[in-house]
Amino acid sequence: MQDQRYEDASSVRARLDRIPNVLSDELIERMREDRARGWVNPHRTNDADALRREHRASDEASIWRPAFVRDVEKIIHTPAYNRYAGKTQVFSFRSNDDLSRRGLHVQLVARIARDIGFALGLNCDLIEAIGLGHDLGHTPFGHAGERCLNDVYHARTGRWFFHNVHSVRVLDRLYGRNLTLQTLDGALCHNGEYEQRVFKLSDLSSFDEFDCIVERCCVEGGLAIGHLRPMTLEGCVVRISDIIAYVGRDRQDAIAAGLLDEDAFEDGLGGGYNSWILEHASADIIEHSYGRDRIEMSEDLFLEIRRAKAENYAKIYRSSGIEGERAEELARAFKLVYLKCLDDLVARDEASFIYRHHILRIEQALAHYGRSYAWERDLEQTVVDYIASMTDGYFAELAQRLFPEIRFPQRTYIAT
Repeated sequence: MQDQRYEDASSVRARLDRIPNVLSDELIERMREDRARGWVNPHRTNDADALRREHRASDEASIWRPAFVRDVEKIIHTPAYNRYAGKTQVFSFRSNDDLSRRGLHVQLVARIARDIGFALGLNCDLIEAIGLGHDLGHTPFGHAGERCLNDVYHARTGRWFFHNVHSVRVLDRLYGRNLTLQTLDGALCHNGEYEQRVFKLSDLSSFDEFDCIVERCCVEGGLAIGHLRPMTLEGCVVRISDIIAYVGRDRQDAIAAGLLDEDAFEDGLGGGYNSWILEHASADIIEHSYGRDRIEMSEDLFLEIRRAKAENYAKIYRSSGIEGERAEELARAFKLVYLKCLDDLVARDEASFIYRHHILRIEQALAHYGRSYAWERDLEQTVVDYIASMTDGYFAELAQRLFPEIRFPQRTYIAT
């Protein structure tokens, strides 16, 4: 079969025309009848199913703050959530505040997933928790920064860094929030880089199993990451919504940044592709998933998402984003900062930035729950914790402060 990711424009547009943006009359009627009789999706995750690592009286669900609502609140009150606003989605050094930051991205994911989940009768509170928390482990400078951090960490330790795995560490370990297994699993399994046509559930049921999976991801890397499956339909919906949220929005940003023209894409929609994918993908997924024990899409939509992602990689991420502009300088900066922070920890330098700006703050946060930050147990992991927590601006300033030979473009809004 021809590789659908590299089709000619006419074939792409023909397939777009085959994917409807509305639900079938039959499904609409079925949904109305189901709602009239009080139907409850038997495959949804109920609040009573929530599993936490620790029993805490303060985490008990109530009729007005159910279990997964509490997860949402726990997430948005972490310092890591606040830092979303300073982290790149794709374009790091552009003086245009209309370009997406990661904070907007997670909101879009949560919103798209809630819309689909509501139609399917799923638990929208769990969807929101996963959607808002799934990228908390992301590094500065998006996926380019993720690769830079992984390269130096893996070369030194043989272990792998992935932002989705680190999102779990941020919520479960670094801030001690005692989130539900369902939310943590959704964050771990969200990775939108691995598209699938059918999302089937895992049989995960305990924290012991979950901890083994997390460790396997760190040891085996992509071999383990590529086999992750969410334990809930809610997690499946967030996973596909992650792709839907960025594949069109990143095109809008590339055009707004002046890097590409409206006619640069094979589908001929330009920035309008964002609206197209939001409407058509949502309708397609609802149509093919309603009442089922899996999340599914049509073959046409699956091929289109694969194609659109491949085109984005070729025309945006590898040429117009941070990878194409400052890849070598960024990699060098990550390595230098990493090694400097490690040296500071080995020297037990309490005046260092990693100690004052990271260790003390994490210890303060954990003290509220009667826990401590075992940063001395694994110094390389502590460096990773620190660098992954940084915003773009913080990392750039720190790198240039420690190493004056590092030069990043300065954002300026008003040209002289």
